[in-house]
Amino acid sequence: MTGTTAVPADRAGRSLRPLVGVLAATAVSLTGTRVSAIALPWFVLATTGSATMTGLVAFAEMTPYVLVKALTGPLVDRLGPRVVSWTTDAVSAVAAGLVPLLHAQGLLPFWLLLAMVAVIGAMRGPGDLAKSVMVPEAADYARVPLERATGLSGVTERLASTIGPAVGGGLVALVGPLSGLALNAATFALGSLIIAFALPRGMGRTAVPTAPGEGEPDSGGEQGGYWRMLGAGFGFLRAEPLLLTVIVMVGITNLLDAGFSTVLVPVWARESGNGPGAIGLIGSAMGVAAVVGSLIAAAVAHRLPRRTVFLVGFLVAGAPRFLVLASGAPMGVVLTVFAIGGFGSGFLNPILGAVLFERVPRHLLGRVHALSDSLAWAGIPLGGLVAGAVVAMTGLIPALVAGGAAYFVTTTVAGLRREWREMDGQRGGKGTVAESDAEPVAAAQGAAVPAVPAGS
Repeated sequence: MTGTTAVPADRAGRSLRPLVGVLAATAVSLTGTRVSAIALPWFVLATTGSATMTGLVAFAEMTPYVLVKALTGPLVDRLGPRVVSWTTDAVSAVAAGLVPLLHAQGLLPFWLLLAMVAVIGAMRGPGDLAKSVMVPEAADYARVPLERATGLSGVTERLASTIGPAVGGGLVALVGPLSGLALNAATFALGSLIIAFALPRGMGRTAVPTAPGEGEPDSGGEQGGYWRMLGAGFGFLRAEPLLLTVIVMVGITNLLDAGFSTVLVPVWARESGNGPGAIGLIGSAMGVAAVVGSLIAAAVAHRLPRRTVFLVGFLVAGAPRFLVLASGAPMGVVLTVFAIGGFGSGFLNPILGAVLFERVPRHLLGRVHALSDSLAWAGIPLGGLVAGAVVAMTGLIPALVAGGAAYFVTTTVAGLRREWREMDGQRGGKGTVAESDAEPVAAAQGAAVPAVPAGS
């Protein structure tokens, strides 16, 4: 099985432009986000000196990200992901650009910073969702296997995780954190332009069932009301033990990763004396290795045993990062551990993404993807708050050790559950265009499955 989907008759000719456009827009937007992930916490630490307030900013961004993303799945399915993607990126660009402008004028109190960050998070949610939903259709246009398309998407994410921290750490160290926030605004604007002008105008519309009975009742050519559409997504997830197990597991690891990246790593960089440049260095080391892992996964993932890859990948990508920082190891050892973790993490999203796209009918992708992402990301807003509180109460080292132990237990227990056998047993299933008329609840992740790990 290669994960290939049936190509509609009107797309008989191969076209790489949609896939290249989606990947390019994703790369640009994620690179800016990774730069901001270093610049924003460092800006708050530098201006307030408080780990708790740094965690509060992360909470202000990720709470609306999760909530809005959960509720916009039906809108993505109805309006089309292309329109949702370029419009939300445009709004994010404006909000992100206002932060350095207002600060330069002395008009940015902390409450207003929280408000600007909340707007960015609220727009990023549906924007990220829309780009991810377009991956399987772009694979149809390009006539490439689904695992390969999700693998290329994974490579794109890892490249952003390599370039972004390097650029962010360098900008913060040389120019200051506000330069990173300005760059984030520019990348949002560029991503919006790429989606608006590089992709076919009707992209995403084929997700809509073309006849009554294809997953949802006929409603005069529409897909039914908003709540009815959202309910169809919930109904599908309730009948999917494998996807639910993935969501719970990734939800816990995303919470841990959020606390790690937004609070624990910046505090480690400050207390160890390594500074913001070290944040970019370890992020780039992990990112380079993750790109290599993702490239290999894109080439061979459709031949690999998925469950084994999951267990091994999370074993090296999760807990060791926490523990090596807690050990006080020299920088060379830290970089080695992060590089090994990055290589293992490069195999995770291509396979987990293919699992989701295979199992979910195309006309439900927006809703199911939005719900699964939001549930799995639900702990991220709390990650920075929890990490900041634990550091304040116990110190950095106990917080790192506790986080690493929780990561190991979560991924190992989830990977041994019975449901995970279905990852290898049902390749090439319900998400194909040819089978998109399957009943949503009768069907036996990314995202599709959310980014794994979020803090990478």
